[in-house]
Amino acid sequence: MDIEVKSPSIISEPFQQQQMGVLIGLIGDLKGRVIIDSTPEVFSGIGSTMFGMPLEGEMLESFTGEFGNMIAGNLCTAVGQENLEIDITPPTVMVGNTKLYGFEKAFALPVSIPSVGALTVLLTIEEEAE
Repeated sequence: MDIEVKSPSIISEPFQQQQMGVLIGLIGDLKGRVIIDSTPEVFSGIGSTMFGMPLEGEMLESFTGEFGNMIAGNLCTAVGQENLEIDITPPTVMVGNTKLYGFEKAFALPVSIPSVGALTVLLTIEEEAE
């Protein structure tokens, strides 16, 4: 599956989720969250490309959570190569129009998948209390 990662930006709270997303917590040496935001059609298109069949309803919601696990898990593996230990929490799938608070700033990474659509990967990092 071809993907095009566009230039990241920094956003402030709240983040407005439009239709469907998944939130994965990051714990360990680095604390924060990975949020993947898109539409049911895009998540279904990704699932259809991976599994050869369209996904909808509970199967789509389950896949969305697992897709979040895949992305966040790969992030943990990449960061682990830099001698940082992080792990992920179970996914929280969010459906509907949602505002997310609880962070000052976040990295927003727009991703385009030809013939499927676009999604946004949001990364929040919690600052350590001094």
